Amino acid sequence: MKTFDGYVDDHITFPSGHTLDVLREMTWLTRRENLLLMGAVGTGKTHMATALGVEACRRGHAVQFYRASDLVAVLQEKFAVGTLSRFREKLKKVDLLILDEVGYVPFSQTGSELLFNVIADCYEQQSVIVTSNLEFGQWTSIFGDTKLTSALVDRLVHHAHILSFTGESFRLKQAMERIPQ
Repeated sequence: MKTFDGYVDDHITFPSGHTLDVLREMTWLTRRENLLLMGAVGTGKTHMATALGVEACRRGHAVQFYRASDLVAVLQEKFAVGTLSRFREKLKKVDLLILDEVGYVPFSQTGSELLFNVIADCYEQQSVIVTSNLEFGQWTSIFGDTKLTSALVDRLVHHAHILSFTGESFRLKQAMERIPQ
């Protein structure tokens, strides 16, 4: 389980007035604000998202974590069998929805539209954490439609704190340290 024990944040640019400790207080969650964790592969975005989800659970909040491509696959499956509405109602009951790895796998038009609807449902009702290695300008390559992508990004950023992750991949660094000298 990912926690903040030993978590390094010196490579993260936080919004003005924010620190890791401020985020851990969860006031952004009670205000239904979003966190957008953007930056290079392997720099701790998923770790932070997961640790914040764990902290939210510890404080009694309902949390759901999905790799974005997995959520789209579930949405498409529920749509195909006619149980999408019921599934979306379940998602509406969580306080925090974590969407990991937005930008790694392009979505079909239907998948993009289904994910857009989930994010639209969350708008001002729930908090969302998104991790992505792509800048917003590149999201059209994932969602395929410029208008849909613009509307989706607009909803996510309206009440959001955007964190920028830079530096080397922790996984690569750890792998290199294991190589005998």
